[in-house]
Amino acid sequence: MTPYRQELEKYRDIDEDKILRELSPEELAQLDAELAEMDPENVLLPAGLRQRDQTQKSPTGPLDRDALLQHLERQALEAEERQDLVPFTGEKKGKPFVPKEVAPALPGEEQVTLEPELEEALANATDAEMCDIAAILGMYTLMSNKQYYDAICSGNICNTEGINSVVQPDRYRPVPDEPPNPTDVAETLQRLQDNDPALQDVNLNNIKDIPVPTLEAICQAIKTNTHVRSLSLVATRSNDLVANAVAEMLEQNRSLQSLNLESNFITSAGMMRVLGAVGQCPSLT
Repeated sequence: MTPYRQELEKYRDIDEDKILRELSPEELAQLDAELAEMDPENVLLPAGLRQRDQTQKSPTGPLDRDALLQHLERQALEAEERQDLVPFTGEKKGKPFVPKEVAPALPGEEQVTLEPELEEALANATDAEMCDIAAILGMYTLMSNKQYYDAICSGNICNTEGINSVVQPDRYRPVPDEPPNPTDVAETLQRLQDNDPALQDVNLNNIKDIPVPTLEAICQAIKTNTHVRSLSLVATRSNDLVANAVAEMLEQNRSLQSLNLESNFITSAGMMRVLGAVGQCPSLT
Protein backbone atom coordinates (compact mmCIF):
# COMPACT_ATOMS: atom_id res chain seq x y z
CA MET A 1 0.00 0.00 0.00
CA THR A 2 1.34 3.40 -0.95
CA PRO A 3 2.03 6.07 1.69
CA TYR A 4 -0.79 8.19 0.26
CA ARG A 5 -3.31 5.39 0.76
CA GLN A 6 -1.97 4.78 4.29
CA GLU A 7 -2.55 8.45 5.03
CA LEU A 8 -6.18 8.19 3.84
CA GLU A 9 -6.90 5.07 5.88
CA LYS A 10 -6.98 7.02 9.14
CA TYR A 11 -9.97 9.06 7.83
CA ARG A 12 -12.05 6.00 6.93
CA ASP A 13 -13.74 5.50 10.33
CA ILE A 14 -14.27 9.16 11.27
CA ASP A 15 -17.60 9.94 12.97
CA GLU A 16 -18.84 13.08 11.22
CA ASP A 17 -21.79 13.53 13.58
CA LYS A 18 -19.53 13.56 16.61
CA ILE A 19 -17.29 16.21 15.01
CA LEU A 20 -20.31 18.41 14.19
CA ARG A 21 -21.62 18.11 17.77
CA GLU A 22 -18.27 19.32 19.14
CA LEU A 23 -18.14 22.45 16.90
CA SER A 24 -18.89 25.82 18.43
CA PRO A 25 -21.56 28.16 16.95
CA GLU A 26 -18.83 30.32 15.39
CA GLU A 27 -17.25 27.29 13.74
CA LEU A 28 -20.63 26.10 12.44
CA ALA A 29 -21.31 29.52 10.93
CA GLN A 30 -17.89 29.49 9.29
CA LEU A 31 -18.52 25.97 7.91
CA ASP A 32 -21.92 27.03 6.55
CA ALA A 33 -20.31 30.00 4.78
CA GLU A 34 -17.66 27.74 3.23
CA LEU A 35 -20.26 25.27 1.92
CA ALA A 36 -22.54 27.94 0.42
CA GLU A 37 -22.63 27.80 -3.37
CA MET A 38 -21.84 31.24 -4.75
CA ASP A 39 -21.53 32.42 -8.35
CA PRO A 40 -19.71 35.78 -8.27
CA GLU A 41 -19.51 35.98 -12.09
CA ASN A 42 -23.27 35.82 -12.72
CA VAL A 43 -24.46 39.44 -12.79
CA LEU A 44 -28.10 38.32 -13.10
CA LEU A 45 -28.12 36.94 -9.53
CA PRO A 46 -28.84 39.18 -6.53
CA ALA A 47 -25.92 40.25 -4.39
CA GLY A 48 -26.81 37.74 -1.67
CA LEU A 49 -26.14 34.83 -4.06
CA ARG A 50 -22.93 36.27 -5.51
CA GLN A 51 -21.10 37.28 -2.30
CA ARG A 52 -21.16 35.70 1.14
CA ASP A 53 -22.64 37.72 3.96
CA GLN A 54 -19.62 38.86 5.97
CA THR A 55 -21.31 41.54 8.06
CA GLN A 56 -22.02 40.74 11.69
CA LYS A 57 -22.44 44.35 12.78
CA SER A 58 -25.66 45.14 14.61
CA PRO A 59 -27.73 48.10 13.33
CA THR A 60 -26.92 51.43 14.98
CA GLY A 61 -30.46 52.75 14.67
CA PRO A 62 -33.63 52.82 12.58
CA LEU A 63 -33.35 53.42 8.82
CA ASP A 64 -34.04 57.05 7.82
CA ARG A 65 -34.33 57.15 4.04
CA ASP A 66 -34.44 60.95 3.69
CA ALA A 67 -31.39 61.39 5.89
CA LEU A 68 -29.52 58.76 3.87
CA LEU A 69 -30.34 60.53 0.58
CA GLN A 70 -29.24 63.89 1.99
CA HIS A 71 -25.98 62.34 3.19
CA LEU A 72 -25.28 60.80 -0.23
CA GLU A 73 -26.06 64.12 -1.96
CA ARG A 74 -23.76 66.05 0.37
CA GLN A 75 -21.02 63.46 -0.04
CA ALA A 76 -21.27 63.68 -3.84
CA LEU A 77 -21.03 67.51 -3.78
CA GLU A 78 -18.06 67.54 -1.43
CA ALA A 79 -16.09 64.90 -3.36
CA GLU A 80 -13.32 66.38 -5.49
CA GLU A 81 -13.35 65.77 -9.21
CA ARG A 82 -10.78 63.31 -10.45
CA GLN A 83 -8.05 64.82 -12.57
CA ASP A 84 -7.68 63.58 -16.13
CA LEU A 85 -4.87 61.11 -16.56
CA VAL A 86 -3.95 62.77 -19.86
CA PRO A 87 -4.45 66.57 -19.77
CA PHE A 88 -6.04 68.26 -22.78
CA THR A 89 -3.48 70.20 -24.77
CA GLY A 90 -5.40 70.98 -27.96
CA GLU A 91 -2.97 68.97 -30.05
CA LYS A 92 -4.46 67.70 -33.32
CA LYS A 93 -3.69 64.12 -34.23
CA GLY A 94 -4.15 62.28 -37.47
CA LYS A 95 -3.92 63.44 -41.04
CA PRO A 96 -5.89 66.47 -42.22
CA PHE A 97 -8.89 65.78 -44.42
CA VAL A 98 -8.19 66.29 -48.10
CA PRO A 99 -11.26 66.16 -50.38
CA LYS A 100 -11.02 63.83 -53.33
CA GLU A 101 -10.48 65.26 -56.73
CA VAL A 102 -13.56 65.70 -58.82
CA ALA A 103 -13.72 63.17 -61.62
CA PRO A 104 -13.11 64.70 -65.00
CA ALA A 105 -16.14 65.34 -67.11
CA LEU A 106 -16.95 62.72 -69.66
CA PRO A 107 -16.20 63.69 -73.21
CA GLY A 108 -19.10 64.79 -75.35
CA GLU A 109 -20.69 62.51 -77.88
CA GLU A 110 -18.49 61.90 -80.79
CA GLN A 111 -19.76 62.94 -84.16
CA VAL A 112 -20.57 59.83 -86.16
CA THR A 113 -20.59 60.14 -89.93
CA LEU A 114 -22.77 57.73 -91.88
CA GLU A 115 -23.31 57.14 -95.53
CA PRO A 116 -25.64 59.67 -97.15
CA GLU A 117 -28.19 56.96 -97.91
CA LEU A 118 -28.24 55.85 -94.25
CA GLU A 119 -28.46 59.46 -93.04
CA GLU A 120 -31.46 60.07 -95.27
CA ALA A 121 -33.12 56.78 -94.27
CA LEU A 122 -32.73 57.49 -90.56
CA ALA A 123 -33.91 61.06 -90.93
CA ASN A 124 -37.13 59.94 -92.63
CA ALA A 125 -37.76 56.79 -90.51
CA THR A 126 -40.99 56.54 -88.55
CA ASP A 127 -41.24 55.57 -84.88
CA ALA A 128 -42.22 52.03 -85.84
CA GLU A 129 -39.18 51.68 -88.15
CA MET A 130 -36.86 53.11 -85.46
CA CYS A 131 -38.28 50.56 -83.00
CA ASP A 132 -37.50 47.74 -85.45
CA ILE A 133 -33.96 49.05 -86.00
CA ALA A 134 -33.32 49.25 -82.25
CA ALA A 135 -34.58 45.68 -81.81
CA ILE A 136 -32.33 44.42 -84.62
CA LEU A 137 -29.33 46.15 -82.99
CA GLY A 138 -30.20 44.52 -79.63
CA MET A 139 -31.12 47.76 -77.85
CA TYR A 140 -33.89 46.09 -75.82
CA THR A 141 -33.58 48.65 -73.00
CA LEU A 142 -35.11 51.33 -75.22
CA MET A 143 -38.49 49.57 -75.42
CA SER A 144 -40.76 47.24 -73.58
CA ASN A 145 -40.64 43.48 -73.92
CA LYS A 146 -43.76 43.47 -76.09
CA GLN A 147 -42.30 46.05 -78.48
CA TYR A 148 -38.97 44.20 -78.61
CA TYR A 149 -40.43 40.77 -79.40
CA ASP A 150 -42.95 42.21 -81.86
CA ALA A 151 -40.06 43.79 -83.75
CA ILE A 152 -37.75 40.77 -83.90
CA CYS A 153 -40.36 38.03 -84.35
CA SER A 154 -42.02 39.44 -87.46
CA GLY A 155 -40.54 40.03 -90.88
CA ASN A 156 -42.78 43.04 -91.42
CA ILE A 157 -43.05 46.22 -89.39
CA CYS A 158 -45.97 45.37 -87.14
CA ASN A 159 -45.11 47.54 -84.13
CA THR A 160 -46.82 50.90 -84.53
CA GLU A 161 -46.46 52.00 -80.91
CA GLY A 162 -43.01 53.56 -81.17
CA ILE A 163 -40.11 53.42 -78.74
CA ASN A 164 -41.36 56.07 -76.29
CA SER A 165 -45.08 55.23 -76.44
CA VAL A 166 -47.10 53.68 -73.63
CA VAL A 167 -47.65 49.99 -74.20
CA GLN A 168 -51.22 48.84 -73.77
CA PRO A 169 -51.72 45.50 -71.99
CA ASP A 170 -52.84 42.53 -74.01
CA ARG A 171 -56.49 41.70 -73.79
CA TYR A 172 -57.18 38.22 -72.54
CA ARG A 173 -60.34 36.31 -73.19
CA PRO A 174 -62.28 35.59 -70.03
CA VAL A 175 -62.29 31.95 -69.06
CA PRO A 176 -65.70 30.74 -67.90
CA ASP A 177 -65.95 28.91 -64.61
CA GLU A 178 -66.28 25.17 -64.64
CA PRO A 179 -69.86 23.92 -64.53
CA PRO A 180 -71.00 22.56 -61.15
CA ASN A 181 -70.63 18.87 -60.46
CA PRO A 182 -73.96 17.24 -61.44
CA THR A 183 -73.43 14.13 -59.28
CA ASP A 184 -76.39 13.27 -57.02
CA VAL A 185 -74.75 12.43 -53.71
CA ALA A 186 -77.76 10.65 -52.19
CA GLU A 187 -78.30 8.53 -55.30
CA THR A 188 -74.58 7.71 -55.49
CA LEU A 189 -74.59 6.56 -51.86
CA GLN A 190 -77.59 4.32 -52.44
CA ARG A 191 -76.02 2.76 -55.55
CA LEU A 192 -72.81 2.11 -53.61
CA GLN A 193 -74.73 0.40 -50.83
CA ASP A 194 -76.57 -1.73 -53.44
CA ASN A 195 -73.22 -2.65 -55.09
CA ASP A 196 -74.44 -1.40 -58.48
CA PRO A 197 -72.14 -2.95 -61.14
CA ALA A 198 -72.73 0.06 -63.47
CA LEU A 199 -71.19 2.48 -60.94
CA GLN A 200 -67.42 2.25 -61.31
CA ASP A 201 -66.31 5.92 -61.02
CA VAL A 202 -67.39 8.01 -58.03
CA ASN A 203 -66.61 11.69 -58.70
CA LEU A 204 -67.66 14.14 -55.96
CA ASN A 205 -65.14 16.88 -56.85
CA ASN A 206 -65.94 20.48 -55.83
CA ILE A 207 -69.18 19.59 -54.04
CA LYS A 208 -68.57 21.61 -50.89
CA ASP A 209 -71.84 21.00 -49.02
CA ILE A 210 -71.53 17.25 -48.46
CA PRO A 211 -71.84 16.56 -44.70
CA VAL A 212 -68.99 14.65 -43.09
CA PRO A 213 -71.30 11.78 -41.98
CA THR A 214 -72.35 11.35 -45.63
CA LEU A 215 -68.71 11.14 -46.76
CA GLU A 216 -68.05 8.59 -44.01
CA ALA A 217 -71.10 6.59 -45.16
CA ILE A 218 -69.76 6.60 -48.74
CA CYS A 219 -66.42 5.21 -47.54
CA GLN A 220 -68.28 2.66 -45.42
CA ALA A 221 -70.26 1.51 -48.48
CA ILE A 222 -67.12 1.19 -50.62
CA LYS A 223 -65.59 -1.18 -48.04
CA THR A 224 -67.63 -4.10 -49.39
CA ASN A 225 -68.25 -2.75 -52.91
CA THR A 226 -66.63 -4.86 -55.63
CA HIS A 227 -67.30 -2.67 -58.68
CA VAL A 228 -65.97 0.84 -57.84
CA ARG A 229 -62.63 1.48 -59.50
CA SER A 230 -62.16 5.23 -58.88
CA LEU A 231 -62.99 7.54 -55.92
CA SER A 232 -62.33 11.29 -56.20
CA LEU A 233 -63.04 13.66 -53.27
CA VAL A 234 -61.25 16.80 -54.49
CA ALA A 235 -62.25 20.07 -52.72
CA THR A 236 -65.07 18.51 -50.69
CA ARG A 237 -63.92 20.09 -47.39
CA SER A 238 -62.95 16.66 -46.10
CA ASN A 239 -61.15 16.56 -42.75
CA ASP A 240 -59.34 13.98 -40.61
CA LEU A 241 -62.60 12.15 -39.85
CA VAL A 242 -63.05 11.49 -43.56
CA ALA A 243 -59.37 10.51 -43.82
CA ASN A 244 -59.85 7.89 -41.10
CA ALA A 245 -62.92 6.57 -42.94
CA VAL A 246 -60.91 6.39 -46.19
CA ALA A 247 -58.13 4.50 -44.39
CA GLU A 248 -60.59 1.97 -42.97
CA MET A 249 -62.08 1.56 -46.46
CA LEU A 250 -58.63 0.90 -47.99
CA GLU A 251 -57.94 -1.77 -45.37
CA GLN A 252 -60.96 -3.85 -46.59
CA ASN A 253 -61.64 -2.91 -50.23
CA ARG A 254 -59.97 -5.06 -52.92
CA SER A 255 -61.25 -3.41 -56.13
CA LEU A 256 -60.38 0.33 -55.86
CA GLN A 257 -57.66 1.42 -58.28
CA SER A 258 -57.63 5.24 -58.06
CA LEU A 259 -58.01 7.63 -55.09
CA ASN A 260 -57.80 11.47 -55.09
CA LEU A 261 -58.04 13.54 -51.88
CA GLU A 262 -56.30 16.79 -52.87
CA SER A 263 -57.40 20.32 -51.88
CA ASN A 264 -59.03 19.35 -48.58
CA PHE A 265 -58.62 20.12 -44.88
CA ILE A 266 -56.77 16.90 -43.99
CA THR A 267 -53.85 17.41 -41.59
CA SER A 268 -50.57 15.53 -41.57
CA ALA A 269 -51.94 13.09 -38.98
CA GLY A 270 -54.85 12.21 -41.27
CA MET A 271 -52.57 11.78 -44.28
CA MET A 272 -50.25 9.50 -42.30
CA ARG A 273 -53.30 7.38 -41.42
CA VAL A 274 -54.25 7.14 -45.13
CA LEU A 275 -50.70 6.36 -46.26
CA GLY A 276 -50.44 3.64 -43.67
CA ALA A 277 -53.53 1.96 -45.13
CA VAL A 278 -52.49 2.30 -48.78
CA GLY A 279 -50.21 -0.72 -48.54
CA GLN A 280 -53.14 -2.90 -47.45
CA CYS A 281 -55.09 -2.28 -50.67
CA PRO A 282 -53.29 -4.33 -53.36
CA SER A 283 -55.52 -3.12 -56.20
CA LEU A 284 -54.74 0.59 -55.65
CA THR A 285 -52.42 1.88 -58.36
